[in-house]
Amino acid sequence: MSDHSHLKAQNLFSCKGLTAVVTGGGTGIGLMQTLALVENGAKVFITSRNAEKLQDVAKKYGGDGNSKGEIVAVQGDISNKEGIEKLVKEIESQAKDGINVLFNNAGIAGEGSREGYEDVNTEDAKAYSSQLLKSEFKEWDDILHTNVAGQYFTAAAFIPLLNAGAKSTKGYASQIINVSSISGLMKGASGGQFAYAASKAALVQMSKVMAREFLPLKIRVNQIAPGIFPSEMTAGDSDKQTHKSDLSDTSKGKGLPSGRPGNENDMAAATLYLASYAGVFVNGQFIAPDGGATVATPSSI
Repeated sequence: MSDHSHLKAQNLFSCKGLTAVVTGGGTGIGLMQTLALVENGAKVFITSRNAEKLQDVAKKYGGDGNSKGEIVAVQGDISNKEGIEKLVKEIESQAKDGINVLFNNAGIAGEGSREGYEDVNTEDAKAYSSQLLKSEFKEWDDILHTNVAGQYFTAAAFIPLLNAGAKSTKGYASQIINVSSISGLMKGASGGQFAYAASKAALVQMSKVMAREFLPLKIRVNQIAPGIFPSEMTAGDSDKQTHKSDLSDTSKGKGLPSGRPGNENDMAAATLYLASYAGVFVNGQFIAPDGGATVATPSSI
């Protein structure tokens, strides 16, 4: 009788021996991805500007460096080249064989047109115009700077480490996983967030371009486009002890087949499919763990 143990979930979806970088890995979706990776054996570098929060996450959730993996906190700022270069050098000094996965997760929201958008009369030209003009050029600049340019320059800077990881890890082709959003797939403004929706749509397209252009380097590029998940962006804050956010007391997701918003199990499933050995044959694709929101919304693609 032939042995098919390689088809067991613990082998297919293992991350043992892999090294990952998760930007924005201290809270929200980034933390969910970090936990999924480390619980399945990966060494994970988490980054953000908040060093204290990162250190606490590493202390609370870090593994043993063996079966459970390991979390390493590295403070960094992806909003400028100097910050990104410093981040890459620090990680390079601790990952001599390169990295296997880069989760481009860091992102921001926040524009004036969002506040009160649901209450404005969209058939009143003056009222609607005034609502949209509550946004500022600076808000658009900041959102596109972080959510698009920041992801581009971060990906570009990590190419040598990803290439090194591909050469040093047998059976695994390194990859970048860009975290976009269903806001970049739908035709609606996500509650008045025109800049945010535009930035995520740009990231969706940029991911496709990267997947094509990075082929000669043997670096894959995929993306996760989440629906509603608990994060500081959607819940407004995170617990100071666990660094996790909660949407259980809201009505979000009630109309979906799941009857709820996404949770860390849902994000872990998407993360492990793409990041583990199970997803090595996947390139240039996206997963939208959204509970069916893009299907249920008439204004979706």
